[in-house]
Amino acid sequence: MDPTLRFFALLLATVAALIATVLTGLARRRPLHFACVATSVALLAASIWAARLLGDHYDLESAGWITPLHLGLAKLTTALYLLPLLTGFLTLRDPRHRGRHRLAASLVLGLTLVTTATGAWMLWAAQPLP
Repeated sequence: MDPTLRFFALLLATVAALIATVLTGLARRRPLHFACVATSVALLAASIWAARLLGDHYDLESAGWITPLHLGLAKLTTALYLLPLLTGFLTLRDPRHRGRHRLAASLVLGLTLVTTATGAWMLWAAQPLP
């Protein structure tokens, strides 16, 4: 499969899974929410793998300052995905943590959007390799 098509298909699937995760969380449909979380994490890992392979087809350094910014944001955002997981477990034990969980999830989703935008900018600005 074409690396660009594979990446965008996985990215779209990840976004759909994240939307389902948010909706099932807000509806407090725990078993379905847990399945959506697991699916989102798996698809995110696959998207990152596909992005790395796609990066092999571009001179990412030619994109300039956006490349280190995107890569830094991507690493930070990926690490911060642990926050909603941790606060989710805390919420299972004590529902008073629900606000913290919602805040952590919102933070990570916002960073995911920014990371996606900087990644698109980076690819747009980078020169394809021959």
